[in-house]
Amino acid sequence: MYEVRLSELLGPAFHELAGDVFRHGHTYYDLAGGRGSLKSSAVSLMVPVLLYHEPEAHGLVLRKVGATLRDSVFAQYCWALDKLGMAGAWEARLSPMELVRKKTGQRIMFRGADDPMKLKSVKVPFGYIAVTHFEEKDQFAGRGEIRSILQSTMRGGERFWCFESYNPPMSRDNWANEDALEERPDRLRHVSCYLDAPRAWLGEEFFAQAERLRLADERAWRHEYLGEAVGTGGNVFERLETRELTDEEIGRMDRIYQGVDFGWYPDKYAFVRVHYDRARERIYLIDEHYVNRESNRETGNWIKERGYYDYPIVCDGAEPKSIADYREMGLPARRAVKGPGSVEYGFKWLQSRTIVADRRRTPETWRELSRYEYERDREGRVMSGYPDRDDHAISALRYALEGFFLRRGTTA
Repeated sequence: MYEVRLSELLGPAFHELAGDVFRHGHTYYDLAGGRGSLKSSAVSLMVPVLLYHEPEAHGLVLRKVGATLRDSVFAQYCWALDKLGMAGAWEARLSPMELVRKKTGQRIMFRGADDPMKLKSVKVPFGYIAVTHFEEKDQFAGRGEIRSILQSTMRGGERFWCFESYNPPMSRDNWANEDALEERPDRLRHVSCYLDAPRAWLGEEFFAQAERLRLADERAWRHEYLGEAVGTGGNVFERLETRELTDEEIGRMDRIYQGVDFGWYPDKYAFVRVHYDRARERIYLIDEHYVNRESNRETGNWIKERGYYDYPIVCDGAEPKSIADYREMGLPARRAVKGPGSVEYGFKWLQSRTIVADRRRTPETWRELSRYEYERDREGRVMSGYPDRDDHAISALRYALEGFFLRRGTTA
């Protein structure tokens, strides 16, 4: 009976998501969005209707800091019950903070994760905690903390729903942003922004404020209102494009370049295979090998097994013995050309190109590129130069493509 009302209250961008939730298409739901995206209100509307159809189920709503509960998620759920026409069927209690369905005794409990002992003491009078909602997911310490909580709450039942709602942090390497990109068959990711909401719901002033920020600071607008992880402003590789690369697309790539940065431990060994579209100035990451403690014979065999001896392999010139080992194995390895200014020129050349990465094919190269930032001084100002850390795949990428930037004026 409440589904009709729910469909009217949910923003159109959430109708397909709601269908999946009520079919129990997934167990975990990752809801990301900027200001006015309606993600939190959508969860608060769906949970009471879920419990209505699951009389043995209870809900647990969490924020990192307990002191923020009353004026945030508790008020949000009270609003949802009122809009659904359910307010009279539920009793609101403040100590402990919970909503109790009068007919069944079902509970929606509100707790802060800053007091682990209180979370361990959460008990329900019957049934089980079927629904958990982590509001402001990014405020939690990481996936480990969330997993630890769920290990205590996801017990005693057959069907569970876990909602994680948040505004993506600015930094791309924040754990919440990286976690959201992990592909999992039991999780559905939903991204929304204020442009998906009916204009009348947010009001003209909301849209006017958003437009003023867009004109004044587009980067801040993209982060705050579109919910994009735009970086901290110190990202070295701003033109990193993350998307799927199909086998058919790679099969059409005829200009292949390969590079190796030798390492053992703790430094990584990194091999990268790329395509460079010179006309469009786009670099495509095709494959990688990123390991610790593998001998030259082991890494060389990996290259041979993949059939990657069809193009030259430009290697770190500081390892002549390793290059000789590769050549003895029949691999077309040669020394990278190094010299004054070659590193800086190589970085600048890469920065001026779009780099296309498929995280499933080259996860470590994507990670290095997306996390690589300029260092800052004590006042937070960006320092010149490129950090010499966590750049093994980046170095291999420079070696692979050195033929393009070396001919353009480096003194090497």
